[in-house]
Amino acid sequence: MKQFVIDGAPITPEMVTTAAKERHHVVLSENVIQKLRNNRQYLDNKLADPSTVIYGINTGFGSLCNVRVSDENLGKLQENLVVSHACGMGEKVPYEICRLILLLKIINLSHGVSGVRAELVQKMTDLYNADIIPVIYQQGSLGASGDLAPLAHLSLLLLGKGKAWFQNEEVETQLALEKTGIQAMTLKSKEGLALLNGTQFSLAYATHIITQAKQLFHLANKIGALSMDAYICDISPCHHLLHDVRPHKGQLTTAAELWEYLDGSQIRDMDKQSVQDPYSFRCIPQVHGATYHAIGHAEEIIYTEINSTTDNPMVFDEADKVLSGGNFHAQPLALVLDYLAIAMAELGNISERRVYQLINGDRGLPAFLTKYPGLDSGFMIVQYTAASIVSQSKQYCTPASIDSIVSSKGQEDHVSMAANAATKCHKVLENLISIMGIELLTAGQAFEFRRPYKTSTHLEGMLAELRSVVPPLEEDRIMHNDMIAAARLVRKWID
Repeated sequence: MKQFVIDGAPITPEMVTTAAKERHHVVLSENVIQKLRNNRQYLDNKLADPSTVIYGINTGFGSLCNVRVSDENLGKLQENLVVSHACGMGEKVPYEICRLILLLKIINLSHGVSGVRAELVQKMTDLYNADIIPVIYQQGSLGASGDLAPLAHLSLLLLGKGKAWFQNEEVETQLALEKTGIQAMTLKSKEGLALLNGTQFSLAYATHIITQAKQLFHLANKIGALSMDAYICDISPCHHLLHDVRPHKGQLTTAAELWEYLDGSQIRDMDKQSVQDPYSFRCIPQVHGATYHAIGHAEEIIYTEINSTTDNPMVFDEADKVLSGGNFHAQPLALVLDYLAIAMAELGNISERRVYQLINGDRGLPAFLTKYPGLDSGFMIVQYTAASIVSQSKQYCTPASIDSIVSSKGQEDHVSMAANAATKCHKVLENLISIMGIELLTAGQAFEFRRPYKTSTHLEGMLAELRSVVPPLEEDRIMHNDMIAAARLVRKWID
């Protein structure tokens, strides 16, 4: 079994998603364990002074920050915090994203400035390695003061409470612990707050989305190239001279990929039927390229967040300071998740326009890509479905980050809504996969009417994979099955 060693070295989104997907065994380095021990010892020494008052450690939370809690109740305070904040509602977070949330929380606490015991982080690692994964709900976080409700459901695992995914089933956490021999634990001062404060719910979604979005960008270029060939498009809008004088990196990258994908096509050099192609073909470098930049910007923010500590208060033992601030505020993630949703929705938007052009009965293609228009509807309603999905994605692109709502008696008076941005962005990602599957299916059918001409080796390979799961449409049949098969193929290529 491969190991994922947490040793303080920088961690990329791809490293996290690969470790989670391939079930790498998570290991805390000795250096990290010692750092955690030193940090906790410092906090214990600090709390030994009866005059010490530190927010959330021996006080109440939020607007109750001025209420002092007696020393004998500090552990109970932390447990009360966890159980009272487990207020999630709505749909369950997908299992694979729940795995990411737990792993990212382990990484976050391993930085050694949260004042938690090494034993707590090790216990979380044991749970993760035993594949005891928290059941978490999509609704409940405002994205400031941490993703409180979702992370409370995660934290219930440590107490032997709540629900967990275990052996492909949803079970009571205590049952999973009994089967694996892992013991529940009692929280000590600061630990409940450290578990709940943080952006790991939003960050897990962002990490999952960004790794797939990067793959979808390149796949969108490849499927777009197939559509260009099926529509007998002019290749000259992809010539490097055009893009050298407007050298946005994404535009240059897209144009170069389209040129490469179409290299060797028998259609590429045919006499063209139109002086200019519609924008959905001609402007692929500009539109797809802009999404490339949005993905790159989002990745920078997500990378920084993975390697940050988003707890509060934070314990700096080497500097002899305990500082209360706002690192739990997820505004950086909220903004880029909204931006990323818009960028991905635009890939879907222009994809659907290419589908529309391909079924329109132009350039020698039959209306709705059927041999018997009138008797058969062919791809007519396939385009309807693509249009419906695109419209839904547009609605999901209303920014969550422009919203805020006052909570905790005015103490938490500006929040990021990053969690809502995250779940919306994930829905746009899923919609994009469906839309790209539809374009692949449509372009493949259109190309059947270009035979015996062949496209490039790159694209013939893609067509062969499509035809291995979906035969050409000869007469009307249930198109839902074909669309699902094509979307599954897209998902396979990006996983």
